[in-house]
Amino acid sequence: MVVTQNGAIEGETSAAIWKNRSWRVGFALFLSFLLMAIFAAEIAPYNPWTRFEPYQSPGSEHFLGTNDMGHDIFSELIYGSRASLLVGFGAAILATMIGTLVGLISGYFRGLTDEILMGITDVFLMIPQIPLIIVLSAFLRPSFYLIAIIMGLLWWTSTARVVRSKTLQVREMGYVEAARSLGFSDAHIVLTDVLPNILHVIMPKFLLAIASAMIAEASISFLGLGDMTMKSWGMMINFAFNRGGFINGYWWWYLTPGLCITLFVLCVVLMGCAFEEQENETMRLQ
Repeated sequence: MVVTQNGAIEGETSAAIWKNRSWRVGFALFLSFLLMAIFAAEIAPYNPWTRFEPYQSPGSEHFLGTNDMGHDIFSELIYGSRASLLVGFGAAILATMIGTLVGLISGYFRGLTDEILMGITDVFLMIPQIPLIIVLSAFLRPSFYLIAIIMGLLWWTSTARVVRSKTLQVREMGYVEAARSLGFSDAHIVLTDVLPNILHVIMPKFLLAIASAMIAEASISFLGLGDMTMKSWGMMINFAFNRGGFINGYWWWYLTPGLCITLFVLCVVLMGCAFEEQENETMRLQ
């Protein structure tokens, strides 16, 4: 539901989201991965750089065996969540901030400002994003921070368009008109009346950006353009492919990071579906 200034129906959307089964399942998975990344040092049985006998099969001592360097694969998997989620959250936060700012300004002020900002957005939409990231990663020093920044600077366009569309709708609501008539500044109206009422369309874009960035990082790392000094799920798949994991059938080496990426994307999709279902219900009741 739309949150009005007097707060008469404030919180109804949040309550409905928490009752959604897709949201609860997705959020449980999302929180599990987040806690795994935060408490990796406490969860992992070994330091991921500690060497043991290489190519060990899964067993009681090494739950997922060891790789060609003798590193414990289960510990790599736990620590790899940090790098993968770091890229995902970093790129998503930057892209969402830029997209929200552009969409709010464009949709609220309209006119020439709207034309200029949407023109810039169209230019960024024409940039081949993944090929550009690959080229920059190849020519610059490989770094997860660099990858996250590049993604964030390129992936804000869809968020900007969605936010602009919703802002155009919200700016015509009665409480926004009332705030203008009372003499509140544009900045105050945008931050207190418009932004809180479009958060439900920003959150799905933010979650989707996290998943997209993680998939892109895994693809780049698989091509050997990631940061070799850090453990990530994409780098684990890269090492497994290049060092005999696929050929020799060491499924525990390459399948587990792939499953982690798949499960994380699944939890994001479930959470996004919950937001979409609630938005459809809101539109039906309005």
